Amino acid sequence: MADKKKNPGQLVFGLDIGTRSVVGTVGYRTGDTFHVVAQCDRKHDTRSMLDGQIHDIEKVGRTIKDVKNDLEAIIGKELHEVCIAAAGRVLKTINSSATLDFPEETTIDAEHVYTLEMLGVEKAYEDFQAANNTGMKFYCVGYTVVKYYMNGYPITTLERHKANNISVDLIATFLPDDVVDGLYKAVEIADLEVANLTLEPIAAMTAAIPDMYRMLNIALVDVGAGTSDISVTKDGSIIAYGMIPKAGDELTEVIASGLLLDFNEAERVKISSGKKAPVKFTDIMGIEHKIEPKEVHKLAEGVIADITKDISDKIKELNGDRPVSAVFVVGGGGKITGFTESLAKEMGIMAERVALRGEEVLKEVDYQFAGAILDSMYVTPVGICLNFYDQKNNFIFVTFNDKRIKLYDNGHLTIADAAMQAGFPNEGLFPKRGPELNFIVNGKPHMVRGEVGEGAVIKLNGKEVSITTPIVAGDRISVDESTAGEAAAATVGSLLEYGSTISVIVNDKKVELPKFAEVNGNLQSEYYDIQNGDDIKMLNYYTVSQIIEFMDVILNPDMNIYVNNKLADRDTKCYDNFSVIWTMEDLNLSDVSEEEEESAIKSTNQKGKPQKKIENYEDAVEAESIENSEYADDGTLDEEYVEYKQQKEEARRLEEEASHTTLTVFVNGDPVTMTDKTDYVFVDIFDHIDFDLKNRPAGKGIVTLLNSEKAVFSQPLKEGDFLDIRWE
Repeated sequence: MADKKKNPGQLVFGLDIGTRSVVGTVGYRTGDTFHVVAQCDRKHDTRSMLDGQIHDIEKVGRTIKDVKNDLEAIIGKELHEVCIAAAGRVLKTINSSATLDFPEETTIDAEHVYTLEMLGVEKAYEDFQAANNTGMKFYCVGYTVVKYYMNGYPITTLERHKANNISVDLIATFLPDDVVDGLYKAVEIADLEVANLTLEPIAAMTAAIPDMYRMLNIALVDVGAGTSDISVTKDGSIIAYGMIPKAGDELTEVIASGLLLDFNEAERVKISSGKKAPVKFTDIMGIEHKIEPKEVHKLAEGVIADITKDISDKIKELNGDRPVSAVFVVGGGGKITGFTESLAKEMGIMAERVALRGEEVLKEVDYQFAGAILDSMYVTPVGICLNFYDQKNNFIFVTFNDKRIKLYDNGHLTIADAAMQAGFPNEGLFPKRGPELNFIVNGKPHMVRGEVGEGAVIKLNGKEVSITTPIVAGDRISVDESTAGEAAAATVGSLLEYGSTISVIVNDKKVELPKFAEVNGNLQSEYYDIQNGDDIKMLNYYTVSQIIEFMDVILNPDMNIYVNNKLADRDTKCYDNFSVIWTMEDLNLSDVSEEEEESAIKSTNQKGKPQKKIENYEDAVEAESIENSEYADDGTLDEEYVEYKQQKEEARRLEEEASHTTLTVFVNGDPVTMTDKTDYVFVDIFDHIDFDLKNRPAGKGIVTLLNSEKAVFSQPLKEGDFLDIRWE
C-alpha cells in the first residue's frame, strides 16, 4: 500500500479500534477530497478492551477480521494492509527543541528538515528516558511540529529558504510497548499488516480541524468509550496532546447500575436516549420498562459533570492553565444530551463555543454509497485514513540475529538502527583497537594506540553489506561481532625522541656509541619493550665510565682523563662530538710552543681593539667580547679557539634540543610531528603543513576542528590530537 499511496484511486483501509467497537473505512484521496467507498462497524462481543487498551487480543483480532471481511465483500477486493491509531491511559508527551547549524548560508531542502525533526525526536526520547521511572519500555508513536524557526525567527515552511541555522519545536508522544504490541498482534490475527500507525488525537485533528482554524486557541476532544483524547491548537500549530481515562463507558455503567441492566442493554438505552421518544428496556430480572430520555440524562448528570470537569482541567493544563476559546467534540461518547453544555460550564466559556463536530466535517468527504452516516463518531476513522498520506509514525518488524524486533520507521532506517534497537553493543559493530600503551618520555605523557581489529561481518538477507545499508520490513539481518586488534607495542628505539648513536673522539679515534634510555631509573637499550606506566628519560650523553665499559678497555687508575682538553673524571658527561683523552702523561695545555704562543696572541683589530694573549680557555671565554678574536696576528684562524667555540655551541644546541618537546598530531588523517618548541598551540600547525591561508577559494570559509570540536587558534595541542583543516 505504501508504494502506491500517491496514485489516485489507491485504496486506503483505516481502522478505529475503540473500546466498544471497531469502525472500518476504505477510501482514496484525489486532490483535497477524500472519497469513501465503504464503511462498517462491529461492536466487541465482550469487554475485550478497557480505557482504549486491548485486554483480550484474540477477541479483538476476531472483531477486526469481521470488519475486514464485511468491507472486502462490499468493495470486491482483498485488503492486506491497514492504518490504525493508538490511545491508552499511559500516553506520555514530551516537548522538545532542536537546532541545525550550517557552516555557511545554505538553501534548505527536505533532507535538512527531516534531519532537524529527527534531532528533535531523539532529544525528546533522551529526555523521556531520563525521566522514565515506570520500569516499562516506551515507543515514540508520533510527533507533531509546533513551530519552525529560520535564523531564530518563526517561519511556516523552511524548504527553499536560505539560512545559517534552522530550529524546530515539536511534541513527541510515547506509549508503552505492550499497548503498541497489542494493536499489532490483533491486526495480525485478521491477516493484516500495519501500513501506518498514528495517535487517536492526531487522527481526529487531521479530519476535524482544518489548518486555517489552527491559528485559533481551540481544543478538540475525541470522547470514545474508554478514553477522551485531547489536542490543543494555537498560532497555526498543535501545541499539546493529552488524554483522560474517562469517557462513554462511565455513562453506560451508571445507567446500568441505576436501571439494573447488563452493560450491552445499558449501552443501547444510552444511545436511544438521544431521541425524543421514550426508551423501552428489559432489566436483568426480565421486567420490561419504559423511560423518558430526560430521566436517563438525570441518571448520568453526576458522571457527565465528573468527566467534563476532568476534560476541562486537562485542557487548561495543556493550554498553560488557561481556558481555550472554543472546544470541538467528536466521538460517540460526547453525544449524550448535556455533555457539551456541562463542558462549557466547566471551561467557563459560552455554551455555543462547545459543539459536536461531525456532520459539517464529513460534508467535505465524498461518500460513494447511499446511506452514509454523517456522525461525530465517524470523524476519527476518516482522519486515520487521511493521516496515511502524511505518515511519519510507522513500525516495521525485522529479524536481527534470529530475534524479531520492532522499529519506529522514519523512512531512513539502516542496519545500525536495527542493531541499536536489538541492544547489540555499538563497539561490536566497528573494528576494535587493542589496548593502548601509556608512558612518560622526558616528563611528557605519550600514548601508542593498539592495532585495529577486523570489522563486524554484516549480512542482509544472506548478502554481505555495510552498517549503513537501508532496511525494510521483513528483512533478515545477521551480525558477527567485530574483533579487537593486537595490543599496542613500542620499543625505546622506535620513539621519535630516540636518535641512533652518539659520536665521540677517543684518543683521536672516532667511536660510535649506541644511545641509551633511563627507564624507571635503569639503563635500557633501544630494544627495550616499553611497558604501561614506564617513566623514560632519553640520554643524549655517555659518562666517561660508560665509554670505557662500552670499549671494553681497562684503564690504569693513575691515568689522566681529559674531556674537550679539560681535566675530567669518570663521571664527566660526554655529548655528541666531544673528545676524550686518557693518558699517563700530564698534559699542560697552557705550555705551548713559541710558534703556538705567537698564533695565540690576538692582534689589534681594524677598529683599534687592544691585544690580549689567551693563556687558557677561561681567557678565551673572556675574549669572546673582542671582535675577530678568533683570528691570529697573521690573519689565520686560531684552530684551538674555534674548536672550543664549536664545542660550546654544540653543547648549547644539545641543551636547547633537550628542552624541546616532540609532539605528533593527525591533520586531516595524516600524522604531523613537531619538534621545535616546548609547548604547542593550534596555530603552530600551520608552520608544519602546506596550507595556503592567503588565497581563500571564492565563497569558502576556513573550517578548523580539534577532536571534532570547533577549534580556537590559541588552544593547546596534546599528543595524538585529531585536527581537521579545510576550506568549506
